[in-house]
Amino acid sequence: QVQLVESGGGLVQPGGSLRLSCAASGFPFSSAAMSWYRQVSGKERELVAAIMATGGVTNYADSVKGRFTVSRDNAKNTVYLQMNSLNVEDTAVYFCNARWRYMPALANTWGQGTQVTVSS
Repeated sequence: QVQLVESGGGLVQPGGSLRLSCAASGFPFSSAAMSWYRQVSGKERELVAAIMATGGVTNYADSVKGRFTVSRDNAKNTVYLQMNSLNVEDTAVYFCNARWRYMPALANTWGQGTQVTVSS
């Protein structure tokens, strides 16, 4: 059974930092590309950052480049999102997602998300 469990969200002041974690199970984590998405109520879920299965290749949305860093620990089946210089526009529920070519349905699996609120 595939599981994605996000944690690490919370309330932070503008300019602050948070580190999100996503613990994964039920699929070969080291073979999967992992992504972070975020969603504001009433809006579409948007891709924030992604890290490929091999080579450490990463991609970021323009709005977070230079502030967010995605990383993974394959030994712990965990992907992280380090968020620095947070601003109010980063307020959202953050979700992780996995993709593996041999399990197409994996991309439709979502965890419960973790709420990030940036406010003074």
